[in-house]
Amino acid sequence: MSKDLRSKDLTQRQRDIIAVILLAMLGAVIGWVYEMLFYRIDQGHFIRRGQGGPWLPIYGFGGLFLTLAVFKRKVSPLIVFIITCVGSFIIEFTTGYVLFHYFDGKRLWDYNVEIWNWGNIGGYVCFRSVAVFGVLGILFAKWAIPGFFKMTDNMPRKKLLAIFVPLAVIFFGDIVFSYILRPLLFK
Repeated sequence: MSKDLRSKDLTQRQRDIIAVILLAMLGAVIGWVYEMLFYRIDQGHFIRRGQGGPWLPIYGFGGLFLTLAVFKRKVSPLIVFIITCVGSFIIEFTTGYVLFHYFDGKRLWDYNVEIWNWGNIGGYVCFRSVAVFGVLGILFAKWAIPGFFKMTDNMPRKKLLAIFVPLAVIFFGDIVFSYILRPLLFK
C-alpha cells in the first residue's frame, strides 16, 4: 500500500480526485433518474434504462466534463448553461453518431421517435435534451459541485474512504461487467 494511503490524512489533490469521481457517479445517477422519468412520460410506463445499476455512464462523462470545466472557478449561470449545452451536444452527437456508424447501427437513444424532439439532428441530439442538460448543469454547478468538494474536504479520511471505495468498486465494476464483459461473454 502506498505511503499516502497509510498516512493520517489524504492530500488535497487526493480529496479533489475523490470529489470529481463522486460527481461523475452522481451525474450518471441523475441521468438515469432523468431518463426513467422522461420515458415514463413519453411511453406511459417505466422503461429500464442502461445496462447495469441505476446509472448511465454517458451522463457521468457529462458531469465529469462540467465539473472539470467549472472546477474552482467563478462562472455565471449563463456561462454554465452554455458550457453544458455545448458539451452535452458534443457528447450526445459524437456518441450517437459513432455508435450508429461504427457499431452496426447501434442506438442507445433515438430522438426521431420521442416526444418534444425539436431541433432533432439524426436522432442523435435535439434541442429539448440539450436545454434540459443546460438547466441540470446550472443546478449541478451551483449545488452539487461545491457541496461535494466541501464534503470531501471536511470528512475524516476513514469515513470518506469507507464511502468512496465501495461505491467506486460497485460503480466501475458494474460498468466493466455490463458494457465490456457481458457483451463478450454472453453474445
